[in-house]
Amino acid sequence: MTLLVLTAAMWGANGVISRAAVGQIPPLTLVTLRWLVVCAVLLPFVWKDFRKAAPMLRARKTYLALMALSGYTGFNVLFYLAGARTSAVNIVLLQGVIPAAVLALGALFKGLPARPLQIAGMLLSFSGAGLIATRGDFFAIGQISLNAGDAMMLVACLLYALYTLALRDRPPLAPLVFFSGMALAAFVESLPFLAYEIASGGFFWPTTRGWLFVLFVALFPSLISQIFFMRAVELIGPGRAGIFTNLTPLFGAVFAIALLSEPFHLYHAGAMILGLSGIALAEWGGRN
Repeated sequence: MTLLVLTAAMWGANGVISRAAVGQIPPLTLVTLRWLVVCAVLLPFVWKDFRKAAPMLRARKTYLALMALSGYTGFNVLFYLAGARTSAVNIVLLQGVIPAAVLALGALFKGLPARPLQIAGMLLSFSGAGLIATRGDFFAIGQISLNAGDAMMLVACLLYALYTLALRDRPPLAPLVFFSGMALAAFVESLPFLAYEIASGGFFWPTTRGWLFVLFVALFPSLISQIFFMRAVELIGPGRAGIFTNLTPLFGAVFAIALLSEPFHLYHAGAMILGLSGIALAEWGGRN
């Protein structure tokens, strides 16, 4: 459980970075540089084992490419683009959809059992996202008009839920070797996005603060947290592990308020309560 709590804290900080990085570093450049740094730090330590695992990695190249595209490149492209279009508080609170989506997709496509209390927890999580989408007015549910950043975050959450669910089928490799393969794939897959950013005129050289953001997201939300999360999925399964990502809004909201002085509305508090209630209910349901 400690691994998942630390993971949620690092992801919560990442939500703040996505907002703070606006004007400091282009969003798609940040995606490419974070995975370049991860590869540069990690591969020298695992290179011997990575070469031995190369035949298995090549045999599962389609799986690796899709996993990297959904959980790493695609998720982060949408995540950092959302930073310029919505608040950091919204970004981190909307991540509460991930565990609910994991349970729902697992039940629909993998036949994974979802117990009544887990379903109740999932519904609470979706209710929290609905509270944000309606800005606290559930009676306006039929007139929801998500801003672009919120919509991007919901798609990003769906991608990460697919990644979490597919971790059950990962090849029998050491976690660091497997992660290295996906980090390398994520870097390669990010290059077309970087090329588009340059061609469209959106590129500029990162500021000093922008480079510091690169180092932070590469070492903590990208490298350490992903290793922690994969290990947690091994220990308790994707359903229960995914539920703990509901702690991300708690950490992220605290960081956003403390570091960015963002406003925290009553509906944000309601969404957080629903998310934390969902994690407690679903976790209890998963144990009983």
